[in-house]
Amino acid sequence: MEHVPPPAVPARVAPRPRDVLELLKPVTWFPPMWAFMCGVVSSGVPLADRWGLLIAGMMLAGPLLCGNSQAINDWFDRHVDAINEPQRPIPSGRIPGRWGLGIAIVGSIIGIAVGFVIGPVVGWASVLGVAMAWAYSAPPLRFKADGWLGPLVCAAAYEGVSWFTGAAVMAGGVPDSRIIWVLCMYALGAHGIMVLNDFKAVKGDAQSGVNSLPVQLGERNAAEIACWTMALPQVVVIILLARWGLAWPSAMVAFSLAMQVVLMQRVLAAPAANAPFYNATGTTLYVLGMLTSAFGLSVIV
Repeated sequence: MEHVPPPAVPARVAPRPRDVLELLKPVTWFPPMWAFMCGVVSSGVPLADRWGLLIAGMMLAGPLLCGNSQAINDWFDRHVDAINEPQRPIPSGRIPGRWGLGIAIVGSIIGIAVGFVIGPVVGWASVLGVAMAWAYSAPPLRFKADGWLGPLVCAAAYEGVSWFTGAAVMAGGVPDSRIIWVLCMYALGAHGIMVLNDFKAVKGDAQSGVNSLPVQLGERNAAEIACWTMALPQVVVIILLARWGLAWPSAMVAFSLAMQVVLMQRVLAAPAANAPFYNATGTTLYVLGMLTSAFGLSVIV
């Protein structure tokens, strides 16, 4: 009997909802949503009748802006992902054609629109966040290709803009200058966290011309820079909180930093192998320090 091959599976013309959700990487929404909540807490404004604004702001920080930034990144990184993560929705073909680009463009428009519905300050913060997302991933700027600027832009968007947005939602305008000082320090420190994330893609980055710090400087040097970058801004936060009369929050952040320094020793011993360990432990201490600082600020602003 003649063998008849099975019919070819037709190429997909539109993505499935679950593939779009995977493209938006829900696991990445936590950092900006946490920073947004820190902004809400730091404002010192009672929630009262602002629950609707709070929910809208959480959606803006997480799925709308952060999720959309993942779509932008995956579209412009599809060739890198074909090496590092070929199972991702775009390189695997589960999101076919130019659907990835279309999702990124529509998501940007929706995010900015929702920001302006919440308020003008939040709207312009959303414009800044979207602009940073495109500048990070897309040519000609493509800050991601620079091991110094890429993590800085990403950290500023994830931590700084999100914290600012949370405080602005509650305050109804530009937050207190002390809030801005602290959020800038934590955004700067998050540069180191982003560098640690680069260790998982060293091979693909090297092959595709992405000059992450581990590629440029080697694993040990990049890990040292990441640790110093995380630690020094927290020292500034400790000093600021103490100067503002927030002795207990200052002491708690100092204790958190001391624990992080202990954990950093393991990262420095084997950066690539232990970066995920630090992200699960030291980064947790880092973000708890953010929340502690936010509660302290809520008393004095």
